[in-house]
Amino acid sequence: MQNHPEVRRQDRLLDTAGQERLLDEGEYGFLSMNTGAGGYGVPISFAREKIAGADRIYFHCAMEGRKLAALEKDNRVSFCVVGPTQVIPAQFTTAYESVIVSGKIAMPLSDDERRAALRLLVKKYCPEFIAKGEVYMEKSFHRTHILRLDIEHRTGKTKRMMPR
Repeated sequence: MQNHPEVRRQDRLLDTAGQERLLDEGEYGFLSMNTGAGGYGVPISFAREKIAGADRIYFHCAMEGRKLAALEKDNRVSFCVVGPTQVIPAQFTTAYESVIVSGKIAMPLSDDERRAALRLLVKKYCPEFIAKGEVYMEKSFHRTHILRLDIEHRTGKTKRMMPR
């Protein structure tokens, strides 16, 4: 595990419950990786799974591309989810909350784990279409790649504004 510096603004730490909420309910996040020629970040939908002490995030993507090429060379990544924000113009600031996790991407995954991950994504984003999601998953399974981020470290920050 890497050594991670402390958050500079300790007064803005987002508590564990807030971090968990963002990782469970966030609409999308930014997956950042190293291409060997610099950084590369992509917005991506995700689903989190926490079981038996393992905290991980699943992503789906195409079977080839820049992201996979980068991850084959270096599987260390960071992933950032930003919750609701509110620009406060009169105070020259922004209210926000965010969580950043880091860890390593595991791939390839077994077909069983890939299906379980796709079910997590359907449950999160399309809960009213579970049965239809199963059909869609099987139809597109051969062209869908799944990545698993094994979380090694996380931290969150927030700036809440008092109503005036």
